[in-house]
Amino acid sequence: MVTTMGPIGISRMNKVLNLLGVSHSNEPDPETGLTRKEKHLVERSWNLVKTNLKANGMELFLLLFKECPEAQNYFPFRDIPLDELPNNGKFKAHAVTVMYSIGSIVDNLNENDVLIGLLQKNAESHSKRGIPEEAYWTLKKCMMQLLKNKLGPDFSKEVEEAWDKTLTVAFTVIIKNF
Repeated sequence: MVTTMGPIGISRMNKVLNLLGVSHSNEPDPETGLTRKEKHLVERSWNLVKTNLKANGMELFLLLFKECPEAQNYFPFRDIPLDELPNNGKFKAHAVTVMYSIGSIVDNLNENDVLIGLLQKNAESHSKRGIPEEAYWTLKKCMMQLLKNKLGPDFSKEVEEAWDKTLTVAFTVIIKNF
């Protein structure tokens, strides 16, 4: 005997699946605009990058300083030549801190109140230091390059679009809270 679920049965099943953290819905989150699939792609790809936070964080900042040399002026290691930065403790510490911050964003993509709080805290901290808004867009470009470098063939068009959307949402919230 074959039974079918009517609309009420499907609705209840989706609610149960949502409570379990499983959903077949790919509706965008009303606050972030990110779909479950996009969040999953970001989370899964981040798991590959976070295996070496220090090295990847240092690479991110070296990409940033090559792309935008004046950005180095906002840091306590402003006078250290690029080739010496990987040996500088403050540089390494900041690289790790930023990667943990990115990890916190990824870890909270499903908890909007926590995510917004983290981004607002970042805005508060960086606006006090006079970090210009455009620095975030340059950082986004460098982060996308880092992801491409680290993920190789796993950096599919879908993964690229998910990260682009995620970083755009995150940096937009930060900039709006400057």
